[in-house]
Amino acid sequence: MNSRQSQAGAGWACSAGRYRKLMEDAGAGNAPPFSWLNPRPLLVTRNDRVARLFGDPIDDLRRAWMKILAPADLVIDRSDDNPVSFLVLGDTGEGDGSQWATVPALQAVAPGTAFAFICSDVIYPAGGVDAYAERFFDLYHWYAPPIYAVPGNHDWYDDGEAFMRWFCGARERLPAGTGSPRHRRLRRLRVWRSPGRVDEAAAAAQAGRHDQPGHRASQPGPYFAVDTGPLRLVGIDTGITGEIDPDQEAWLREVSGGERPKILLTGKPLMVDGTAPGSVACRARVDAIVRDPANRYIAAIGGDIHNYQRYLCGDGFVYLVNGGGGAFMHETHSIASLDATPGVGVREADFRCYPLRGDSLSRYSILYGRKVRRLGLRRLFELEPNTAARAMGDVLGLEPTRPEARDACVSRRARWAAKVLLRLPGRGRRSLHLPFSEWLDFNDPPMFKSFLRVDASEDEVRIRCFGVTGCADQQDDPPVEDELVATPGPDGRWRWAVVDPAP
Repeated sequence: MNSRQSQAGAGWACSAGRYRKLMEDAGAGNAPPFSWLNPRPLLVTRNDRVARLFGDPIDDLRRAWMKILAPADLVIDRSDDNPVSFLVLGDTGEGDGSQWATVPALQAVAPGTAFAFICSDVIYPAGGVDAYAERFFDLYHWYAPPIYAVPGNHDWYDDGEAFMRWFCGARERLPAGTGSPRHRRLRRLRVWRSPGRVDEAAAAAQAGRHDQPGHRASQPGPYFAVDTGPLRLVGIDTGITGEIDPDQEAWLREVSGGERPKILLTGKPLMVDGTAPGSVACRARVDAIVRDPANRYIAAIGGDIHNYQRYLCGDGFVYLVNGGGGAFMHETHSIASLDATPGVGVREADFRCYPLRGDSLSRYSILYGRKVRRLGLRRLFELEPNTAARAMGDVLGLEPTRPEARDACVSRRARWAAKVLLRLPGRGRRSLHLPFSEWLDFNDPPMFKSFLRVDASEDEVRIRCFGVTGCADQQDDPPVEDELVATPGPDGRWRWAVVDPAP
């Protein structure tokens, strides 16, 4: 039972699962939840604003790291994995309840997978060698296969130092003077935050927990490819603002050739929130490579936005947003009907999101209600999930997904509250450095986290999106919120079809 079938399947009104016990056993049970309202996370992530105001130096830093790493080859050969199964996570590393809630579900789904892959933001708020203990090693120590990753913007706020150490094996620091003259000047003025001192003894203790044979991934750089028997996975590094440097773009064009079907894995999604790739120049360049039929890509999966979105194009190609791996939730109720959105090229019938728009609106109504509780206005905002779904359907001109929501009654108060909530700030990724999505962060069920499992053979690729609610009755059998199967056609092109048991 999933969220598309019933309110219970979405995890409303359930008891919390064993993730809280896992946190206690790891010593994280009494730690305060990760908070973006604390001045320190805002201060250490200032490089985001600096990059957007004064220019993103990550292209220069990335090229400097590639000189240090000096990889002989940027393709990892796992061609013996045939067939192959693997996990794909995105935006994992807050280290609090919302990330720990994913662990039981991952443990239930992981058996039989050859590796895992994280797209974007392994560690919040700003990378850091020491931060991996509580936000990576503690959570995934049970997973024996390798874990690969492409960095997100937060992984570059320490100049990529922690990511290069833990995923690429680099122990060096970037040479003094790396970057443009403007960037060096900003660093001298401490406008640009430099990485802090590394406690090597503590780092060695961390490494020892993840060093059993085959456990730690050894990848050649922040961008690379993995050749499995049936698929080539191509991972690109989009830095802070979404750009790729000319060297990486040239490599992407080269590695995209050949007959093998390919999946792109990227720190920033190509299609998101009903916005086509061509609306952003850097996305358009990557998308042109990915959508070239000669390159035989079948899907593009990106993190950065903390929910799940699926866009199935008319020609059978699929774009996925997969950023629900543990960080605060980005809303979906602000996504307009795709039938009413020009230029996207995807029908509303071929779109899926998790959480559903109505569940997202209901969750935000509860969170806003908590914020205004002292004013005695909590009841004014709160919307029951099915009522919120019916209200969203009325706003968008769509029939609610859940059958039980179609007959929900929307009172005048509920209709007013829905209109107000749709106008209130909630689009954290579009605001400055105090996003309302972070302000409204939560760590109790239903969590609305998610991850993917991909199972691929020579004649079929299956992708399942598993929802994570944090509920006790769903932790060992997480609901499948979306399922797609790709098969090759007579012309050799792969096309996806939806497997959807929900009404």
